[in-house]
Amino acid sequence: MRIRALGRADYAPTWDAMRAFTAARGPDTDDELWVVEHPPVFTLGQAGKREHLLAPGEIAVVQTDRGGQVTYHGPGQVVVYPLIDLRRLGIYVKELVYRIEQSVIQVLDSYGVVGHRVGGAPGVYVRWPVAAADALPDARRPTADPTLSGFAKIAALGIKVARGASYHGVALNVAMDLTPFERINPCGYAGLPTVDLATLGINARWDDVADRLADRLSRHLEVRVPA
Repeated sequence: MRIRALGRADYAPTWDAMRAFTAARGPDTDDELWVVEHPPVFTLGQAGKREHLLAPGEIAVVQTDRGGQVTYHGPGQVVVYPLIDLRRLGIYVKELVYRIEQSVIQVLDSYGVVGHRVGGAPGVYVRWPVAAADALPDARRPTADPTLSGFAKIAALGIKVARGASYHGVALNVAMDLTPFERINPCGYAGLPTVDLATLGINARWDDVADRLADRLSRHLEVRVPA
């Protein structure tokens, strides 16, 4: 598996490059992980509802072909795109999502943070007191979904599969300006708090988190060749 460090790159050209890579790949094309940091942008999933864009303002909005609703990408967030031949790996998209989430959970654990899955809501969450959520800027109301009460989202996930291969991926919040999340219903959930490692008191460097996440993803997504 190749790991490509793209640095800071605009979202739309990166998305175009992922689609081109996927369209051109053959049965022997190496899988790749693209590690990137994006300038501020809101992205909508293929079936994303614009009603979840509350006040995008000057931040660009890109309608994409991934799954999921709306999220925000910006500086201080580690984004990794696994470009994986799922047929060669022998898994389906549900297993891919599980492995990506597991990678994030393991990275969080390496910093002493407990990550959680929430049934029916892809991504990774941390425990977050309702009182703390109420104290966030603009007194953001608790989410209407009771299954997410007491959680805040730290990593968002969206996948697209074409020709048996995946693109798009996962975004893990490290140390970023979280206020743009207040302009949306994150992942379609009104009032869902969004946090980063810095909010949790973890002083982690972007490149260290990126290296750890790429390492875990490569271990979970590499094709194992029998000895």
